[in-house]
Amino acid sequence: MRERVGIVGVGAMGKALLKGLLTVVEKERLLVADKAPEKLEELKADYQVEVQDVSSLVQAAQVIFLAVKPQDLIALLKDIALNITAPKTIVSVAAGISIAKIENELPDNVGVIRVMPNTPCLINEGVMAVSAGSFVSADRLQLIVSWLQNLGVVRVVPEELLDAVTGLSGSGPAYVYLLIEALADGGVLAGLPRELALEFAVQTVLGAAKMVQETDQHPAILREMVTSPGGTTAAGLLQLEQGAFRSLLQKAVAAAAKRAKELDG
Repeated sequence: MRERVGIVGVGAMGKALLKGLLTVVEKERLLVADKAPEKLEELKADYQVEVQDVSSLVQAAQVIFLAVKPQDLIALLKDIALNITAPKTIVSVAAGISIAKIENELPDNVGVIRVMPNTPCLINEGVMAVSAGSFVSADRLQLIVSWLQNLGVVRVVPEELLDAVTGLSGSGPAYVYLLIEALADGGVLAGLPRELALEFAVQTVLGAAKMVQETDQHPAILREMVTSPGGTTAAGLLQLEQGAFRSLLQKAVAAAAKRAKELDG
């Protein structure tokens, strides 16, 4: 049998990884483990994948995705380290925990890859930044990247950029959700029924994002196209600038990136 692939932790991101991997890896090669038995039973019923305890999975799999929270990662590594030897590959999706810190908990020469995904991976519209440790071959890295491409856009970046990625695309969906919520509330304040306001807010954000993506125009140019002198958009933008909208978003990204750096201790 070809290499087996394991996922430890099947919360939202672990489940997204499983769904993506099922499109490129035979389900007979996939193993999943989680501390919540009810999640495993659900996955077993929904996807017909093999479920195991963590120790058995780590022994059987050659590529092991660790989809656990940052605060749980080091304890997990200490528990499984004895069952991990080269040429196994560990793929961590935990924000903030460096490759060096992960390698420090593992035997020599074990390959470590870090992935910073975001929640739109759940609908195959995610953004993932990938960095590899020194014990990961180019072929192995390319294989992992090819698997992840089923979940969205994947870019290989130097590890020192991952905290910035966390602040921007990792946390970014929350900022966009808040924007959509605020736009809809503004529509209600202006007199729209709430259901219609939310529908229009969602489509406005989706359409604007696609305009940037598909026209290759800088957002500033597209913004100018909407903004007539003395018009309604100019009046609205003035309020946003007076409220430091642009600066607040920049500070949000910087704060999230700073927090990601702090997670590595």
